[in-house]
Amino acid sequence: MNGTIFSILLVLIGLFVGITIMLVLNQIKLFFSTKKANLIVDDAKKEADKLKRDSILEAKEEVHKLRIETEKEIKEKKQEIKDSEARLLSREESMDRRDQILQNREQMLESKEDNLLKEQKEIQKQQVELEETKDKQIKLLEKIAGYSKKEARNLIMKKVEDMMDMEIASYIKEREMTAKIEADKKAKELLVSSMQRYSANVAGEQTVTVAQLPNDEMKGRIIGREGRNIRTIEAVTGVDLIIDDTPEAIVLSSFDPYRREIARETLETLIKDGRIHPGRIEEVYDKTVEEMNNKILEYGNSALFELGISKMDSHIVELLGKLKYRTSYGQNVLNHSLEVANLAGLMAAEIGENVSLAKRAGLLHDIGKAIDHEVEGTHVELGGNIARKYGESEEVINAIASHHGDTEPTNIISVLVAIADTLSASRPGARNDSLENYIQRLTDLENVAKEIPGVEKVFAMQAGRELRVIVKPDEVDDLTSVKMAHEIKNKIENTLQYPGTIKVVVIRETRATEEAK
Repeated sequence: MNGTIFSILLVLIGLFVGITIMLVLNQIKLFFSTKKANLIVDDAKKEADKLKRDSILEAKEEVHKLRIETEKEIKEKKQEIKDSEARLLSREESMDRRDQILQNREQMLESKEDNLLKEQKEIQKQQVELEETKDKQIKLLEKIAGYSKKEARNLIMKKVEDMMDMEIASYIKEREMTAKIEADKKAKELLVSSMQRYSANVAGEQTVTVAQLPNDEMKGRIIGREGRNIRTIEAVTGVDLIIDDTPEAIVLSSFDPYRREIARETLETLIKDGRIHPGRIEEVYDKTVEEMNNKILEYGNSALFELGISKMDSHIVELLGKLKYRTSYGQNVLNHSLEVANLAGLMAAEIGENVSLAKRAGLLHDIGKAIDHEVEGTHVELGGNIARKYGESEEVINAIASHHGDTEPTNIISVLVAIADTLSASRPGARNDSLENYIQRLTDLENVAKEIPGVEKVFAMQAGRELRVIVKPDEVDDLTSVKMAHEIKNKIENTLQYPGTIKVVVIRETRATEEAK
C-alpha cells in the first residue's frame, strides 16, 4: 500500500517537474525569438533609411541634370532666335537696297519716256512738214508734165506690163516644160526603184494538185470495192480524182483551190489513218473543213505580220485568209494583195507619205474578192462595204473604191495603190486570161444549178464536162430529181456557151440512222 502511494507521488512529482521545465524552455525560446525579431526590425529600418537617402540623392542628381540640359536647350533656342533675327535684318536691308534700286530705275525710265515723247512729237512735226513739201513738189511736177499722179502711174504700169507679158509667158512655158520633164523622170525613177526593191516570184496558180501515196496498193484502197470510196470522195469534196499509171501519186483536179486543198488534206488524213470507207471519208471531210477555218485565220495573221500591220478586225483577217484560195486570171489574190501592199509602201516611203497606211490600203484593195462569189456585186463595191463596216479609215475605203477607176481618188494613198495594182497585174507571167475564162465558165455552170430549189451542193467535174448536183432527199423525190436533171440540161443549153457536151448527174441519197444504247 505504501509503495503504491509512493509511486503515485513520484509520478506526480515527475509530471510537475516536466511541466515546469517545459514552461521555462518556452520562456527562454520566446525571449530569444523576440530578441531576434527586434534585431531584424532594426536592420530593416536601417536598410529602409539607407534606401530612402539613396533615392533622395539620385532624385536630386536627376533634377540637377535636367536643369542643366534645360538651360542648355534654352541657350541654344536663344541663339537660334538671335541668328534668325540677324538673317531677317539682313533680308530687310537687302530688300531696302532693291527697293531703292527699283525706284532709281523707275525714275530713269520715266525720264527716258519723257525724252522719247518729246522726240516723237518732233519727228511727227518733221513728217508733217515733209509731207507738205512732198505734196508741193508733186503738184509742181504734175503742172510741168501735164499728167496727174494717177495718170502717170497707169501709163508707166501699162508700158511695163506690155514689156513683161512676152517674157512672163516665155518663162512660164519654159518652167512648165521643165517641171513636166522632171516630174516624168521622178515618176519613172520612183516606179523603177520600187519594182527593183520588191521583186517577188511569179507563179501561176494550177488547177491540179498531186497527192503522194506510200505505195501503189493504196490506190486500190482509195478506189474501194466497185469504186464506192472514190465516188464518195468526189461527191463530198467536189474534186476529180485522176488515178493513172503514175507511181505512188493521185492527181486532184478542180478549178476551185479551196475545194482542192480540202480534198488533199482529207485524202492525206485517210491515207495516214488507213481506215478508208464512205462513213470515215465523210467524218474526215467534216473535220478537215473545220480545221481549214483555223488555217484561213493563220494565213490572214501571217499576211499582217509580214507587212507589220496591227489592230485589224478579226472578220477582215478571216477574209484575208480566204484570199489564199481565190485567183484572179491565174494569180493568187492574197499574193497579189501582199505585192500591191509592199509596192505601195515602198512608193509611199520614197515620197514621204504614210507607209503603214499605204500598206494597209494595198493589202485590203481586193478584199471584196473573198465574198464576190457568194454575194451580189462587184469586188470593188463589196470591198468598200466591208472596210466601212469594220471601221477602216476613209483613205483605205477610197483606195478600194478607186483602184479600178470606178471612183475618183481623193488622196495620194489611193493613187499609189492603183499604180501598185497595175504594176502587180501587168508583170509578164503574172496573169493568165485563159485560166480566168476557164474558171468563170465552170463557176457559171455551177450557178445554173444552184438557182433551182432543193439543190444542196453543185460540183463542176471533169473540166466542166460533167455537172454533179446533190439534192436534199427530204425535199426532192426520185421523180422530181429526173425532172430536175432535164430542167438543168435545158438551162445550160439556153444560157451558156461551151465546147462538146456536158453530162448532168442528179444525186439523191437517203440514209436511215439509229443508235443502239
